[in-house]
Amino acid sequence: MNSPSETALLGSDWQGYAERRQAPLRWSLFLWNLIYPTRSQRIVPTVSGVVLIGLAFGIGSAAYNAANNILFITLSLLLACLILSGVMSWVNLRRVCWRLQVPRPMRAGQEAPVALELWNRKRLVPVYGLWFELVERPLPRGPQRPEATIRATSGQIRAAFARLEQNTERAVLPQRERLDPGAQARLDWMFTPARRGLVRVELTRVGSLFPFGFLRKSHGIRLRNDAIVWPAPVDYRFTRAAAAPRQAEGRRVARAGASNDLLALRRYQTGDSHRLIHWKASARLRQLMVRQFAAESTEVYFLRIDSAPAHWPREDQFELMCSFAATLAEDLFTASRLAGAVVNAGVPLAIRRVQDLESFLDQLAMLDRETPGAGPEAGARAAGGIEDAGGRPGIRTHRAPWHVVTFAADATRGVAAYIDGQKTATA
Repeated sequence: MNSPSETALLGSDWQGYAERRQAPLRWSLFLWNLIYPTRSQRIVPTVSGVVLIGLAFGIGSAAYNAANNILFITLSLLLACLILSGVMSWVNLRRVCWRLQVPRPMRAGQEAPVALELWNRKRLVPVYGLWFELVERPLPRGPQRPEATIRATSGQIRAAFARLEQNTERAVLPQRERLDPGAQARLDWMFTPARRGLVRVELTRVGSLFPFGFLRKSHGIRLRNDAIVWPAPVDYRFTRAAAAPRQAEGRRVARAGASNDLLALRRYQTGDSHRLIHWKASARLRQLMVRQFAAESTEVYFLRIDSAPAHWPREDQFELMCSFAATLAEDLFTASRLAGAVVNAGVPLAIRRVQDLESFLDQLAMLDRETPGAGPEAGARAAGGIEDAGGRPGIRTHRAPWHVVTFAADATRGVAAYIDGQKTATA
């Protein structure tokens, strides 16, 4: 039986033979599983195994024709090696569990490490020579319409499978070091997501060549882990129209600065101006206290995303717009100049924290060009109040004016950002 700590650990995300309850050993069931394995198991002879089987057939034919005891002993040794190879492969896979660790989030065009963690729950026998087959494939972003394949030809079916495998990436991770009883190990796989959206990383098969490499024993499994891929960062440049943008009323942010709003009181440090000393608080606390004011940001921006198909006739421009908006949002947030964003006819979101920015990037990652675009009321909502990123009712932010940034196609391949109808930046 499993210990309480092992049971709690197996109940999270560990899978494999260790998650099954260890029943009392029954030799009849054990022998039947060896002779007739389950459907998910597969035993295929390797090149050396095929040579060994052919050699066994040749020696067996010679032994029966010559009636030589030495040839019969040699035949029995060869068959014993094959049987022992299958049994040891089964023992090598028994009581081993694994789990997938996929980083969240990921960026398109950048390498992402996928970790496969192993745990050997045997008490005496170590684990050698395991291999794991991993598959990464993108998932559709929008709802898919069912298509009938009754009238499809064989060429159309092959073309559909070819399109499915076009963006699929496969890898085989070998276990190169011994895994001692009760120990854990980690295998890393570096892959690069091709595009934004939702991807699925699957562990499809686990196998073993231990001990002689005559038989390739594997088990088909379905361990899945989905993750969101953010748009790839792109380079953009500002135009001359952005040299003198419309001046907006400043707003206060919660960081140190030189505005007129008091942010906090702190202890006096060498170099602080004597004019900032708060004498009443210093007399009450019996130490010099200095006033610290909030910073003032003179320009605040609000991003408005419209994915109407009429505005984006080309797929590559739409993908570039998503990457441009994500990169611009990160740069403005780093400079504390991002007020919020709205996607199509959704609820305007206030972006104050990193979690709010990540929520906006998740929306960009799952945005589809066939999604209904923003209506005429989206511009009015972008110029007014915005709600919290959690969508909680009754929470409103400031109504200070800001620059509304919109995106549109530029020429045949580029994307431009507009502020008040003036082209500000291009990507």
